[in-house]
Amino acid sequence: MSDPKPFDPLAGRDPAAPLDEEAQYLFEDAVRRMPKCELHLHHEGAAPPDFIRQLASEKSVNLSGIFDRDGGYAYADFPDFLRVYEAATQVLKTPEDYHRLTLAVLEQSAEHGVIYCESFLSPDFCGGGDVSAWREYLAAIEDAAGIAERAHGITLRGIVTAVRHFGPETAKRSALCAAETAGEFITGFGMGGDETMGHQGDFAYAFDMAREAHLKLTTHAGEFGGPESIREAIRDLRVVRIGHGVRAIEDMALVEEIAARGIVLEVCPGSNVALGLYPDIAAHPIKRLQEAGVNVTVSTDDPPFFHTDMTGEFVQLNKSFGWGIPEFCALGHSAIAAAFCSEPLRARLKKQMETN
Repeated sequence: MSDPKPFDPLAGRDPAAPLDEEAQYLFEDAVRRMPKCELHLHHEGAAPPDFIRQLASEKSVNLSGIFDRDGGYAYADFPDFLRVYEAATQVLKTPEDYHRLTLAVLEQSAEHGVIYCESFLSPDFCGGGDVSAWREYLAAIEDAAGIAERAHGITLRGIVTAVRHFGPETAKRSALCAAETAGEFITGFGMGGDETMGHQGDFAYAFDMAREAHLKLTTHAGEFGGPESIREAIRDLRVVRIGHGVRAIEDMALVEEIAARGIVLEVCPGSNVALGLYPDIAAHPIKRLQEAGVNVTVSTDDPPFFHTDMTGEFVQLNKSFGWGIPEFCALGHSAIAAAFCSEPLRARLKKQMETN
């Protein structure tokens, strides 16, 4: 199979030479237009602040404490980020709210060339973990996804996600929701939330339920938890992907194990910098992980919270590591290969990557 060859304004240039203003514009425009695949996106965390403010106004909910003077989300650290995140979800109370949210999120992603997206969906926020209520929310999300696909050419699949700091029993309810709705749209199960609460193995029952329903598995680890949290995820939950996973770099034996097992890391560089794991992208370990043989992908996590998007992620990687269009195409193919989707859809996405 031939490699994709989109327009590359940097082709033939000296990679060490600084870009003038016109070349930088052309490069960023080419990056924005190139097809992309995103595997790590929190549905509520992708809500534009203006969208949340509009809903709050319609529902007469006071959310003034979660925005900064410029209108963005305001938080001090990771625990405060979780507080603001959950406060924003207060206005997302009905299936119709999630229908509107899905349209807003997918339009936003499509503007940056995303042709396929996997979004983390939590039954805790969509019906309180009740299966019947979850079905209603899910129907609304799927309908909106279909509208967005026809309008913008972006395909959405859902990963049902337990919230770690809500505890193992609540995770079991989320897993039941996942198992009851597994299929073409709901293709995976995972866990997010406060990584410092408990151990990965505490949630093994929920992950076993999802596995029995033939769902693919991922979990957040190696972000605020150290390398041991990744070892626990691999050993106790038997996941095939890790959300973040970047702190594996602190244990090279673990890096070798991840590479040998073919476990994929859903890396979110902008998020890691925004939340203080690393001072800047240049200090981020994504390049070292890739050079060590780890299969990495790039995503935005909660883009409005971290003032990022898929175009911005790639542009920053270019500025820090010199990665260009060929490297970004390779990242896209890695993401498609790791996607929790059907084989016919995977084949279609590969073709889109190669012909655009």
